[in-house]
Amino acid sequence: MQRVALVVAVALLPSSLFAQWLDFRTPSIPRTADGKPNMTAPAPRTPDGRLDLSGTWQPDTNPYRFDLIEDPKDESVFRPAAEATFLERVKDFRRGDPVTNCLPGGPSDMLGGSYRIVQSPTVVALLYENPTGRYRQIYMDGRKLPLDPNPTWLGYSVGHWDGETLTVESAGFNDRSWLDRVGHPHSEKLRITERFQRVDFGHIQYQITFDDPETLTKPISRAITLNYSADTDMLESVCNENNRAPGHLVGTATARVQVSPRVLAQYVGRYVFREGTRAIPTFMGAAQSVTLIGDQLYLNALPMFPQSETKFESSGAVAEFFLDAKGSVTRLVLSQTEGDAVYAPK
Repeated sequence: MQRVALVVAVALLPSSLFAQWLDFRTPSIPRTADGKPNMTAPAPRTPDGRLDLSGTWQPDTNPYRFDLIEDPKDESVFRPAAEATFLERVKDFRRGDPVTNCLPGGPSDMLGGSYRIVQSPTVVALLYENPTGRYRQIYMDGRKLPLDPNPTWLGYSVGHWDGETLTVESAGFNDRSWLDRVGHPHSEKLRITERFQRVDFGHIQYQITFDDPETLTKPISRAITLNYSADTDMLESVCNENNRAPGHLVGTATARVQVSPRVLAQYVGRYVFREGTRAIPTFMGAAQSVTLIGDQLYLNALPMFPQSETKFESSGAVAEFFLDAKGSVTRLVLSQTEGDAVYAPK
């Protein structure tokens, strides 16, 4: 039953399709002699001299939308009540994930998927390629954040320029969304700071900081690179599974067998993606760390529940270790409904 719950939950993860104007060349962008977009050309500027962030952008492959925490020791940043909520969601196979229930991702939308930036002097708009058709309006006209907002899924945003960096402050989030897809919670006191700096034509350095006094002991900051998506376009992406029977998502992640710490210690290490479906590294990250704390094995910061000495269930995928005759791990295979991803020891 547990396996069925995990497979169904992962199957409902929304995914974007390839854009349909694949042969349409983006006009008026710098290109190299062979006609390819010149990603290292100087960053464009608006008529008033500001860096122009306009365009369609794709974040580097990163695990942060899935799980903000990579090391289980860093879980201490969450207050005890928030950590308890998170662990319950993990054991429940993330059954209440807003995205798999066709609801907006909330703050996690800021860290994954393609989006288009449309810039004007008074408003910067972000149009997201996701199944709920979300957009954000960042007001640049000097207004302040509302003092007593009606909470929304993506909050309210105001921005200003700090030299060459667009700084955005957001607040007014409802607490129905999750901080990330594995289930870390946040309260309505969540405040988010983002910084966008276009370093050249093809790249934006992006930093995001989450601060929530009710759930966090200190702010969490993450930095990634946004890459310009040329000669393509975003497609409509629709979630239509919210009419399914809720009873399909059942079961609780538990250990079916006991595995000794000596056996678990064989699996500790760093693993990097080698082959297989790219859906898993895109969602969970191109590198995975397996650690052992006491008798509990972790995949990054997620507890792994043994189903046998080599196979484990986690919140993102079923994990299986393959060993050689000497007991050394030769590969880690993560499985979702999209297929298998093979990770090799680094």
